Amino acid sequence: MLEGKMADINFKEVTLIVGVVAACYWNSLFCGFVFDDVSAILDNKDLHPSTPIKTLFQNDFWGTPMSEERSHKSYRPLTVLTFRLNYLLSELKPMSYHLLNTVFHAIVSVVFLKVCKLFLDKRSSVIAALLFAVHPIHTEAVTGVVGRAELLSSVFFLAAFLSYTKSKGPDNSIVWTPIALTVLLVAVATLCKEQGITVIGICCVYEVFVAQGVRKNYTLPLLCTAAGQFLRGKGSIPFSMLQTLIKLIVLMFSTLLLVVIRVQVIQSQLPVFTRFDNPAAVSPTPTRQLTFNYLLPVNAWLLLNPSELCCDWTMGTIPLIESFLDIRNLATFAFFSFLGALGIFSLRYPGDSSKTVLMALCLMALPFIPASNLFFPVGFVVAERVLYVPSMGFCILVAHGWQKISNKSVLKKLSWICLSMVILTHALKTLHRNWDWESEYTLFMSALKVNKNNAKLWNNVGHALENEKNFERALKYFLQATYVQPDDIGAHMNVGRTYKNLNRTREAEESYMLAKSLMPQIIPGKKYATRIAPNHLNVYINLANLIRANESRLEEADQLYRQAISMRPDFKQAYISRGELLLKMNKPLKAKEAYLKALELDRNNADLWYNLAIVYIELKEPNEALKNFNRALELNPKHKLSLFNSAILMQESGEVKLRPEARKRLLSYINEEPQDANGYFNLGMLAMDDKKDSEAEAWMKKAIKLQADFRSALFNLALLYSQTAKELKALPILEELLRYYPDHTKGLILKGDILMNQKKDIPGAKKCFEKILEMDPNNVQGKHNLCVVYFEERDLLKAERCLVETLALAPHEEYIQRHLSIVRDKISSSGIVEQPVFPIDKTSGTAEERDEIPSEDVKEIRSESSPAQTIKTNGHKNSKSIKQSTKNADIEAPHKTAKDIKEIEKKRVAALKRLEEIERILNGE
Repeated sequence: MLEGKMADINFKEVTLIVGVVAACYWNSLFCGFVFDDVSAILDNKDLHPSTPIKTLFQNDFWGTPMSEERSHKSYRPLTVLTFRLNYLLSELKPMSYHLLNTVFHAIVSVVFLKVCKLFLDKRSSVIAALLFAVHPIHTEAVTGVVGRAELLSSVFFLAAFLSYTKSKGPDNSIVWTPIALTVLLVAVATLCKEQGITVIGICCVYEVFVAQGVRKNYTLPLLCTAAGQFLRGKGSIPFSMLQTLIKLIVLMFSTLLLVVIRVQVIQSQLPVFTRFDNPAAVSPTPTRQLTFNYLLPVNAWLLLNPSELCCDWTMGTIPLIESFLDIRNLATFAFFSFLGALGIFSLRYPGDSSKTVLMALCLMALPFIPASNLFFPVGFVVAERVLYVPSMGFCILVAHGWQKISNKSVLKKLSWICLSMVILTHALKTLHRNWDWESEYTLFMSALKVNKNNAKLWNNVGHALENEKNFERALKYFLQATYVQPDDIGAHMNVGRTYKNLNRTREAEESYMLAKSLMPQIIPGKKYATRIAPNHLNVYINLANLIRANESRLEEADQLYRQAISMRPDFKQAYISRGELLLKMNKPLKAKEAYLKALELDRNNADLWYNLAIVYIELKEPNEALKNFNRALELNPKHKLSLFNSAILMQESGEVKLRPEARKRLLSYINEEPQDANGYFNLGMLAMDDKKDSEAEAWMKKAIKLQADFRSALFNLALLYSQTAKELKALPILEELLRYYPDHTKGLILKGDILMNQKKDIPGAKKCFEKILEMDPNNVQGKHNLCVVYFEERDLLKAERCLVETLALAPHEEYIQRHLSIVRDKISSSGIVEQPVFPIDKTSGTAEERDEIPSEDVKEIRSESSPAQTIKTNGHKNSKSIKQSTKNADIEAPHKTAKDIKEIEKKRVAALKRLEEIERILNGE
C-alpha cells in the first residue's frame, strides 16, 4: 500500500462511517452549554454580529484581547468564526452547535479513512476509521462545543498531510503546488488550534522514511551511514536525498515563519496559570520531571482503556511523584520501554510494517507535544480533548496489530470477536458518556465519581447548583472544595459569595478575608501579576462590594479597589467597580476618571460608555451623557439600558426634534424587553407630549396590563381621560390607583375634582380631601379644596374658618385672600336665594395659583433611573451582574415647550374670566 497511489474511498465506506458517528452522537444534540462552553459561547461577545470581524483576529478563543495579561493566549479565530456562524443561524440555541460538531467529527473520520489507506489495507483502514469514530475519549472534543477547535484543526491537519503526499511527481520530481497548498492548510489548521502546526513534523517523517518507496526508503542506520560517508568526503549526496533535503528545508522554513507569527500574536507572553491548574509545573526537580513523564502513560492508558473519563484532571487529581521509589515510576518505565521498542523496530528495519508503525507513532507523539509540558507549561494536567489527533495513531496501531493477528488462521475468529466487542463497547460507552454533558450538574457529578480529590470539581458542582438558586446545597460543595484544597483561593471566594447570597454577611466577609490572606505576598522587584491568576484578584472586588453596603465603610471599600488596581494597573473590573462606588460617595468627577481609565483599557466595551453617560447625568451634563449613550449603542445597538435611558434623556430635554428618535429607541427597547412596563409607559408619555391621545391611551394600558400596580401609568391614564373629557372613565382607574397607593395625593385631588364637578358627589369629594389632610395637614391644595366643599354644603362659617387656616399656610396666595373676602361678604349679606357654585381649587385662580396644573406639569414619569453597571467575577468566568438603583421612582417632568406655555396661557385667561364671573355672582351684581 505504501508504494502505490493513494486509494480512494467508496460510498459504502463513507456511509458506514457517517452512520456510525450519527449512531454514537445523536444524543449529543440534546446537551446544553457546559463547562468551558459558557466562557467561549455564552459570554463571548465575538459571536455577536455587532462585533467587527477584525476583532476575532485580535482576541483569544474566549473573547479577551490578546494584549491583555489575563488572556489565555489561545489564538483560534477560525474556530470562533464557526461559532459566530452558529450564532447567526440560531443565536444561543445549543442544538445547532452540537450538530455542527458531530458533522465535523464525521468529516474527520472520513478523511482519516483516506489517510489510513496510505498505510493499511482496505479492511484494516475501515477498522481503524471505525475505532476512531466510536472511541469514547472523543466525547469531550465532540460533545463539548469548545472541542470544535480540535475537530476543525484535525480536518485541515489531515488535509495538509494528504496534500503533501502528492508532492512527488511520476518521475520522482518535486511538485510544488501540493507543497504550497500544504503550507496554506497548515496555517489554517493552526488558526483553528495551535497543534495544527505539528503536521509539518509528520510530513517530514513521511518524506524521509516513507515517500521514497520501499526500494529507496531510508532507515536510520542507512541515513547514519550516508551522512558519515559524506562528512568524511567519501561520497556525495544522492539526488533523491538532495530532493528530500530541499523539501525538508522548505517545510522547516515554513514552520519557523508560522512560529514567529504565532509568537508575535501572543506578544511574546505566556498565559498566567496557577499551581492549582498544573501543580507539577511549579514543583522542584525531580518532582516536576517524574510527574510529567508519568502523565504520558496516563494518557496512553486513557486511549487503551477509556472506562473512567473525567472532564477535569487539574489540581489534586493525579498526586505528584516526589520520589524515585514511587511505584508509579514502574508504569513510566514500562511505557517508555514499549515505546522505545516500537521506535527501534520502525526506524531500524525496512518494510511496510515498520513504516506503518513509524507513522502511527508520529501521529501519536508529535501532535501531543504542545500539551506535554516539555517546552512550556500548560493549564491542565490531563485533557481528554487533546488526545483527539493522537488517537488516530493509536487506532492505526491497533488496526495494524489486528491485521497481523487475524492473518493467522488459528486466531482469525477470535480476533474478529474481540474487535467486534471493542467497537460495540466503545460505541455504547460513547453514547452513555454523551449524557454526562447534558448539563453542568450531570457533567461534574460524573467527574466526582471518578475523582474526589479535585477541588475544582466540587466548586463546579457548586456553581451548577448556584445557577439554579440552590444556595444551601451549593454551599456544601464549596465548603467541601475548601476541605479538599484548603489553600484554594477560588474556593474560599465561592464560599464567601454564597454566604452573601444567603444574606450571611458576617460569614461572607470572613471567607473573603481568608481568601485574601492566601494571596501571595508582594516580592520587591518581581511583577506581582505574573505570580497569580488574574481572577484571584477579584477577591478584593468581591470583598469591597460586600462591605460597601455599610455606609460607614465606603472608604474601606475604596481602599480595596485601589489596592487591586495597584497590583494590576490594567485591572478593568476594579476601575468599573470603583467608579460605581465613587458615584455612591457623591464623587462624580473621580468616578469619571475611573471610567475613563477603564476605557483606555477597553474602548469597545458598551457597558463602560453607558456607565460614563451615567456619570455625566450626575454632573448635570445631559449633552455629554447623550453622546456616551450613543457611543454605547454604536458598539451594541441592542444595549438595553442605553436604549431606555437615552430615550428618557431625549424626552426630558424638551426638544421636539429628538422625540422621533426617542420613540424609535423605546420601540427597540420593548422589542428587547417586551415584559418591562417602563418602556410602554414612556412611549405613552411621548404620545401625550405629541397630543396623540389614542396612542398614549393604548401604551398606558399595555403598561398597566404588564404591571397592574404601575403607579405612574395609572395616574397618567386617569389624567389623560380627565383632559379629554372622559372623566367618568378616569374614575375606575383612580380607584385602582388608590387601592394600591391609598396615600397618592394627586390621585385623591383628581378623584375629588371629578366627583365634585362631574358626579356632583360632594360627600365623596369631601372624603378625598379629608384623606389628604390626614396624611399632610399642611397641604394647601387639599385644604383649599376642602374649603370649597364646605361652601358647597352651605356652611359659610366653616368655609370661612377653613380659608383663614389655608391662608395661614400660604399667606402670599392672592386667590385664597380673594375667596376669603367673597365668603365674608356673603356672610354679611342676606337675601340670596341661590348660592353660586364656588369652584374647587382645580379651576380657581390663575394657572400658577390654581391646582389645575397643565397636563405637562401634572404628569408623573416613572422611569428606570440610570444605574451604574458593575462587572463582578466571583470565582468563575465572567459572572456579570447589573445593579439598578432607585427603580420605579415618581418624578415630575421638569420642562415646558413653547407650545405648552401657550396652552397654559390660554387656560389662565379662561380661568380668570370664570373667576370674574363667579365674583360678580357672589357680589350680587
